[in-house]
Order: sequence, then C-alpha cells, then structure tokens
Amino acid sequence: MTTEKQTDRRAGAYARRRAHFALVFFALMAVGLFAWNPDNLYLWIKALHIIAVISWMAGLFYMPRLFIYHTDAEPGSVQSETFKVMERRLLRIIMTPAMMLTWIFGLYLAWSVYGFQGGWLHAKIGLVVLLTAIHMFFSNAVRAFERDENRRSARYWRFMNEAPTVLMIAIVILVVVKPF
Repeated sequence: MTTEKQTDRRAGAYARRRAHFALVFFALMAVGLFAWNPDNLYLWIKALHIIAVISWMAGLFYMPRLFIYHTDAEPGSVQSETFKVMERRLLRIIMTPAMMLTWIFGLYLAWSVYGFQGGWLHAKIGLVVLLTAIHMFFSNAVRAFERDENRRSARYWRFMNEAPTVLMIAIVILVVVKPF
C-alpha cells in the first residue's frame, strides 16, 4: 500500500484547487458586498482587509523560518526538495494572493474612508510598500533555493525573520494610534 505524500503532484494540484476556490469565494464575497452595498460596507471591507493582512503576515513570518531550515538541508536531498515544495506553495497559494487582496482592500479603504489624507496613512502605506519589497525579496529567494543557488546563511535568514515583525509593529501603531 502506497501513501500519498504532500510533495506529490496530485497533492499539489489538490492544494491549488482549494486555493483557487478560496480566492474565487473571497472575490465573489467582495463583489457581492459591493452589489449589496450594505450600510456597513466599510466594516465588511475592513474585515476582509484584516483577514488578508493576517494571511499575508503569517506567510511573511513563516517563509524565513523555512529558509533557515532549508539552508541546513543538503542540496538535492529529499529534505531540500520538500522545502522547495513548501516554499513554492506558501508563496503562490497563500502569500501572493493575500498580498494582492491586502493592497486592493487597503487602497479602497484609504480612498473611500480617508481620501488618502493623513500623515499616519502616508507613513503606513510607505511601510506596506517596504513589506511588499520584503515579499518580493522572499520571492526571489524562493527561486534561488529552487535552483539550489542560495548564498545566504541561516543566521542571515534569522535576521530577515525580524524585518516583517518590526514593520508590522510600526504599521499597527500607526493605524491604531494615528500619531500624526
């Protein structure tokens, strides 16, 4: 009796279908909200924005941890190949869609609620641009690991693990306190 591994193509195809279903559901929910146009549309969009942010941040926190462990794996080993699958799926199925939804809902809120006004909002958007740059940096690293061309140490990835955390703290403070 053979058991299916999560790194098999079939398991990957199933994960992709589930992710596509979730994205379609999320998009239909957003379109439905705009069509329905409830009195509390702002709160619905804000909730969807927060859900997207949490999903994106979870990926930004987890990806460097995978890189740390992947760095210690022998290139071409079963362990290394497993990390490649995990990194690729995390990036494509969770992080990138969540980042795009975060931007879509966040820009809608910045425009419809705040009219893109406020120093705190400009600072927040600037920090989200930095988070997006980190996302792109991690995307490039996934491709480097995929080609077995990582040149960075586990210590470096431990340091990079902190960058999303620092930015998240600053963003939350800006959003909640609105200091300027």
